[in-house]
Amino acid sequence: MHVAVAGNIGAGKTTLTKLLSKHFNWEPHYEDVVDNPYLDDFYTQMERWSFNLQIYFLNSRFRQILEIRETGKNIIQDRTIYEDAYIFAPNLHAMGLLTNRDFNNYSSLFELMQELVQPPDLLIYLRSSIPNLVKQIHKRGRDYENTISIDYLSRLNERYEAWSQSYEKGKLLIIDVDDLDFVDNPEDLGTIINRIDAEINGLF
Repeated sequence: MHVAVAGNIGAGKTTLTKLLSKHFNWEPHYEDVVDNPYLDDFYTQMERWSFNLQIYFLNSRFRQILEIRETGKNIIQDRTIYEDAYIFAPNLHAMGLLTNRDFNNYSSLFELMQELVQPPDLLIYLRSSIPNLVKQIHKRGRDYENTISIDYLSRLNERYEAWSQSYEKGKLLIIDVDDLDFVDNPEDLGTIINRIDAEINGLF
């Protein structure tokens, strides 16, 4: 079983991944944020570091998927390789922060990797409004995220919505997180777990 959690910056992916991994006894695989050597530079100078950052994430995510396949365990993954390729990289390209040459190079590499990648059995998309994302980003207080603009988050949100509407690689569960407090309210977490149970039981 491979479950993945998708969503914009600040949507609660990592937190929900932790909670679900404990409840279902799934092995969590997290996004490489702490050891990422490009994040600080990227948010300071996006145009200079966009390609480096996207290649780093693509490499990290591809390696992660190969590891997931080898373990044979039940896995929950924080963010997917598809989000890099269909949301973040195209967004940087559209904003003029990734050149045509770099974007084409990146896209070609992703297409090659995609042939070797199995999609998750269940994709959970955490849908969030911009005010909620901003609140969560400020709450966790990561220094490098202080420069993220509302415009950048809005562009990403638009791409997430479009991607979720066209996603056909497997089962998709959309959760609106604005009115949910799955950290401090057990009932809200229970609601999410029940919805996941319903999807999983329909998988096999």
